[in-house]
Amino acid sequence: MMNHSLFGLKLFSALGCGLVAGVFFAFSTFVMSALAQRPPAEGIAVMQSINITATGPLFMTVLFGTAAACIFLAVSSLLKWHQPGAAYLLIGSLLYLVGTVGVTIAFNVPLNDALAIVKPDSADGANLWARYLTNWTTWNHVRTVAALAAAALLMIALG
Repeated sequence: MMNHSLFGLKLFSALGCGLVAGVFFAFSTFVMSALAQRPPAEGIAVMQSINITATGPLFMTVLFGTAAACIFLAVSSLLKWHQPGAAYLLIGSLLYLVGTVGVTIAFNVPLNDALAIVKPDSADGANLWARYLTNWTTWNHVRTVAALAAAALLMIALG
């Protein structure tokens, strides 16, 4: 029974990492580019709305539910280090926790918080928006790659 539960948790984590990577990939490859093509006030207003919507329960459950599962898998991998796949579990889990969730909390959220309080049609808003587009997208690339690599490693650990 425990092996089935652990397999289910690995599968859930791999799928969660992949799903989060896909969301972030979409932002990195076309959402931010589309927003950058709009006038700053419009881009800011849309991104402010996206940031509010993104904190809804569905996405937060996937983002942080996957993180909780990865914490469990990291601890489990250390306790069962001698078993095949333990290194993949540990590295995949840490990649997601540090490279995806950690980067989100340390870099993307503070950028979002700064954007949330700016008036879209102000000169300060336009200046912030120019920096935001570059900085937010750069950190989003990092968390996209981390989540995708974590998904791959966790899938390898399934075998």
